[in-house]
Amino acid sequence: MEARRGAAGVIAVAAVTLSVVALAVLLAAGPGTRIGWWSFRTGLGLLRWAFYGGVAGAALALIAVVGGGRRALAALGLLVGVAAMLPPWQFQRMARSRPPIHDISTDTDDPPRFVAVVPLRQGGTNPVDYGGPAIAAQQREAYPDIAPATLALPPARAFEHALQVARAQGWQVVAAAPAEGRIEATDTTRWFGFKDDIVIRVRPEGAGSRVDVRSVSRVGRGDVGTNARRIRDFLKALAG
Repeated sequence: MEARRGAAGVIAVAAVTLSVVALAVLLAAGPGTRIGWWSFRTGLGLLRWAFYGGVAGAALALIAVVGGGRRALAALGLLVGVAAMLPPWQFQRMARSRPPIHDISTDTDDPPRFVAVVPLRQGGTNPVDYGGPAIAAQQREAYPDIAPATLALPPARAFEHALQVARAQGWQVVAAAPAEGRIEATDTTRWFGFKDDIVIRVRPEGAGSRVDVRSVSRVGRGDVGTNARRIRDFLKALAG
């Protein structure tokens, strides 16, 4: 019995160690990518290893609890292991529930075009050219609510309002061309520091104005719904 508890105690120590390492890997994955220590692909790979480490740590902790050795330490290992595995699991779950697209537009027939941000995307892997009907079909199925906004304002006033809202979202405005009704901006995600570009187009429509928005990631095949959420937040603030 004592030998069993002793072995369980060793397993509990191993569980805590593995879980803490997994949590450290998780916490480093995003910031390390953001400040340029490694590529975004490495950062995403670290999330996967944090998940594996968290699962292994939690499993060892459960074995230690059953073995009756150092249960408080084993419980700590279990908690830390779960904390390390949950965020990557949730991220992967979200990724699988969204289409593998990274270009979202309120107008898929005639998407707003980028001009000023094109030179800024030179290091990115995604083009600014729209992907066509295949991308549009996936967007309509996944995000049927993404649609243009209509404002009861003349184009000049609608443009200024859209510009103010863009700045209030925390975006870095790259260009504002009132004569063309075009606003371009860049948004940086908090955790990984991914840079996504946005173009807003304001056109007259009836007695008011129509506002279209397009948001495109610079890297990554899919965006886990980030661009759609960004457009929704902008349109909600625009109407508010």
